[in-house]
Amino acid sequence: MIVDGKRMAGDVLDTLVGERAAFGPLTLGVVMSAGDAATISFVKIKTRAAATLGVDIARIELGPDADTQEAAYAVQELVKNTQGIIVQLPLPQNVDLAAVLEALPASHDVDALGGGRLVRPPVAEAVAEILTKNNVAAAGKTAVVVGAGRLVGAPAAQLLRDLGARVEVVTKSKSSLACLKNADIVVLGAGEPGLVVPAMLKEGVVLIDAGTSDGMRLPAGRQGRLAGDAAPECAEVASIFTPVPGGVGPLAVAMIFKNLLVLAKAQRTPL
Repeated sequence: MIVDGKRMAGDVLDTLVGERAAFGPLTLGVVMSAGDAATISFVKIKTRAAATLGVDIARIELGPDADTQEAAYAVQELVKNTQGIIVQLPLPQNVDLAAVLEALPASHDVDALGGGRLVRPPVAEAVAEILTKNNVAAAGKTAVVVGAGRLVGAPAAQLLRDLGARVEVVTKSKSSLACLKNADIVVLGAGEPGLVVPAMLKEGVVLIDAGTSDGMRLPAGRQGRLAGDAAPECAEVASIFTPVPGGVGPLAVAMIFKNLLVLAKAQRTPL
């Protein structure tokens, strides 16, 4: 079965509309690199989702020469007038991300990138939603997470451990992917288009592809498209398959706003 992430995201946002009605003005802050095409595209997607909920977006754009102090100051300024903040990665090369996240209080950390988290990372929420809606019990299952990044791999691995799965985290090196053949659940977050092909997988695997890239390294005719880590043909062997685009991505965006409402509730009393 191919997961319709856009439909699932719409269902989540529809549910949030009712919850959002209990609040007055809500604003989501975004600290982002100016002029980065991928960043601009991702922020536009989040801005459209915000509009469906009547959430304002406050953006601070950092120039290519911005330093850590400037980025941390941007976060501190947004804390004053928002209920949640996204630190949109990647930041300019001279910025120390760890220092910026130290400036971001847990009360406003919708992506759960820093310490003292009050919410679960959006990708982990998306993976949990996909498993729940498709009646997949992770407890006792063998799970492999490809990639250990802070946005996908690390939170997905922690989620699966919390759900009782036996989890192995590997890198995108093909020599390390033999373990995929025995996995009941695979989550991909390497950002390497076409890394995983059907022959690497067990029949009936639950394959959640959260790896995205511009696809320029794909074969001719498919270049330039947003691509996942799994070749599309993997859908033929998977019992559950999330496509890229249209799978995990839209659902993770919806979960940002689920987290925003959780944080807003903690900050003030509903009207």
